[in-house]
Amino acid sequence: MASAISVHGLRRTYGEVVAVDSLDLEVADGEVYGFLGPNGAGKSTAVRMLCTLASMTSGTASVAGYDVATQGDRVRLSIGVALQEAALDGKLTGRETLILQGRYYGLERKSIAARIEELAPLLEMDAIDRRVSTYSGGMKRRLDLAAALMHNPRVLFLDEPTTGLDPISRATVWEQIRRLNRELGMTIFLTTQYLEEADVLTHRVGILNRGRLVAEGTPDDLKRTVGSDVVVVRVVGNPEVAAGAIGQVPGIDNVEIYENEVSAATGDGASVISPVAVALAAAGVEVSDLSIHPTTLDDVFLELTGARIEVEE
Repeated sequence: MASAISVHGLRRTYGEVVAVDSLDLEVADGEVYGFLGPNGAGKSTAVRMLCTLASMTSGTASVAGYDVATQGDRVRLSIGVALQEAALDGKLTGRETLILQGRYYGLERKSIAARIEELAPLLEMDAIDRRVSTYSGGMKRRLDLAAALMHNPRVLFLDEPTTGLDPISRATVWEQIRRLNRELGMTIFLTTQYLEEADVLTHRVGILNRGRLVAEGTPDDLKRTVGSDVVVVRVVGNPEVAAGAIGQVPGIDNVEIYENEVSAATGDGASVISPVAVALAAAGVEVSDLSIHPTTLDDVFLELTGARIEVEE
């Protein structure tokens, strides 16, 4: 499959500070690629270079088949970009913002009007003719995303597109991302603070730490490399009996006791939960709670970077 984004040895320094260090990655046409990393890892710098907004110190990169360093005009015509800070003029209305964006890309008046209607699910249509300065932060984020989509780009860069949005607005953006990818085959390069967002939206994830790509794969593959699911049982009475019964269940790797709680590591929590319940019942153990704690991308992130993502609302 052809690459929508191809990066080799990409490097960006600021004096002695290395922001992006020898980055290599390939994003296929039609893929939703998640880009994760702690604050200061170099994510935004990498995105700005791929969008031609920052120069490269060394390395090569192509986007939509065009060289970022030598064919910047072609790259810019092929991409949509919604960065962390919405680039909006508060004096314009929402509709004027979208019309202006469409004209920048040479769209005709009828095409612009039709495109605005297509993007209506993202917009506050009741407020579209109000000045942007009156919009809430969430409304501005959604308008900025709509502006990035006016010319139906081949590749869409989203830098933390749902930060600060309320749950309903976030769900709306998620659905639009799915629709763009599913119906139009649009390639989407997504940085996010929300690990759940990366888990449910992306085909593959790359984790950046100190400017270097330290892991890459599907969310499920990355979770399998870090650890096991954990079955947690809270018991009434002697936890030793529960631990002995659980330890005999096939697929259980390790059992630990902490006060009245027994935890058991397993490669597949969903498949062992029923046998664990049967074993406990057979041993006469009274259970107050039985649950599975699956491995999450947060566990992967912590293992690889030594930090958890701190979400800034």
